[in-house]
Amino acid sequence: MGFARACSVALVGVEGVVVEVQADLEPGVAAFTLVGLPDKSLVESRDRVRAAVVNSGAEWPQKKLTVGLSPASVPKGGSGFDLAVAVAVLGAAERIDPRQIADLVLIGELGLDGRVRPVRGVLPAVLAAAEAGYEQVVVPEQTAGEASLVPGISVLGVRSLRQLIAVLADEPVPDEEPVEEGRPDPMLAGLMVPGAGVGTGLAADPAGGPDLADVAGQHTARTGLEVAAAGGHHLLLSGPPGAGKTMLAERLPGVLPPLTRRESLEVTAVHSVAGLLPPGQPLVRTPPYCAPHHSATMQSLVGGGNGLPKPGAVSLAHRGLLFLDEAPEFSGKALDALRQPLESGHVVVARSGGVMRLPARFLMMLAANPCPCGRHTLHGAGCDCPASAIRRYQARLSGPLLDRVDLRIEVEPVSRSDLLDQGRRGDSTAVVADRVREARARAAARLDGTPWSVNSEVPGHELRTRWTVSPGALAAAERDVDRGLLTARGLDRVLRVAWTIADLAGRDRPEAPDVALALELRTGIARGVPAGAVAGIGGRP
Repeated sequence: MGFARACSVALVGVEGVVVEVQADLEPGVAAFTLVGLPDKSLVESRDRVRAAVVNSGAEWPQKKLTVGLSPASVPKGGSGFDLAVAVAVLGAAERIDPRQIADLVLIGELGLDGRVRPVRGVLPAVLAAAEAGYEQVVVPEQTAGEASLVPGISVLGVRSLRQLIAVLADEPVPDEEPVEEGRPDPMLAGLMVPGAGVGTGLAADPAGGPDLADVAGQHTARTGLEVAAAGGHHLLLSGPPGAGKTMLAERLPGVLPPLTRRESLEVTAVHSVAGLLPPGQPLVRTPPYCAPHHSATMQSLVGGGNGLPKPGAVSLAHRGLLFLDEAPEFSGKALDALRQPLESGHVVVARSGGVMRLPARFLMMLAANPCPCGRHTLHGAGCDCPASAIRRYQARLSGPLLDRVDLRIEVEPVSRSDLLDQGRRGDSTAVVADRVREARARAAARLDGTPWSVNSEVPGHELRTRWTVSPGALAAAERDVDRGLLTARGLDRVLRVAWTIADLAGRDRPEAPDVALALELRTGIARGVPAGAVAGIGGRP
């Protein structure tokens, strides 16, 4: 009779649970039983592990073998348990010392030839192991860089089960043939999953991406873009086709500041679980950009799927930009499902397979046409849409959703003079990004010691009591509340935007022009803001 145990990690979304893999050998008819709530892919590991052990030169025990995954109440899935199962079996068979593997966390899939294949979700799995107090992990060699991002933990990357057996048995480590340079590595196929993302991509280096200076005119929209990036405010651009709404959205990720170390780990964990982490890029440093098609379902936006839910677009855009082009064409149910994560910064998805909490702290940008044909606001363009059709089209963006959008800007068609006058280009992405970083630094210094990092996260009560505006600066906003133009939530969001404008302007607290510009960007009603009062913001003169 032999017994050994090793450890692995079961992922529930981006959160991990350390699982003890126990192997027990008893006299009897040779059989392999796997218990502990495994899914289909994990049940199939019995055949993969047996073939991998034999092809690695080790002897498979001809006894009754029972492998238990504890705690048994936690659902377990995927092929990442293969390595832990194989090592536990070899420990029970005394091929390796069971004491050496008792506190060892192993993550990886086994090929039939004994090679160790990389799996998704290595970073959140190693994070869970570190939080549980484990100090040593074994992962596939291709994901060792990702696992090494977790501080205070020793990482061993292996290419095959033969190598791992030799290390644990204190034997000479055999060499494995490396992949020839220039040839694709088939071992990386499991990391990138086609179709797993929802129009998502990691933003490119701002130095090589599209430049904000390419956008002709649109001074108000550029102002809104800069304010949105500086304070993390949600933005709606409404206007006719061809006015530049999509161009502005594509340039917004380049204006956002680089991710902090903590934010990079959060984003990397989500993309690793979703199978969207590019090989050779263990850490995501730029804000992600996610632009799902308007035919996307509610489940693809907030997360879903059979069994345990999978991350949706709101999680793939965590700490980055979620761009919904042609927003009224999305289903009303899908759009309204965004209301809760817009407020809380996370989404809780409940399915039959379990309940999962996913991060969803994103900046949302909506782009919408004024009517089905898009020509309603154009003079002499011949819009044929009936008034009832226009009302129904605009009503697809519900009031509760729009109330959570801080900035609502009407984008006018680009004039001929703006389009052809190349000498009056607006500020470049680099210039605007510098102003955004400075504004965020001012906000971070003011919010130091609080749970918030940007102005869009600060509750309205705190803004009305702890950080007050200049005397008399809220007079115009108070009148709008009395007239019913602003709700209580709307007033709080105007205060947040005013603080962001003050940070961009280098003021200690918002003044009347800052509040006036915040009202103009939210309501679309011109407030007569003097140009000099907000000089420099959005490329204003």
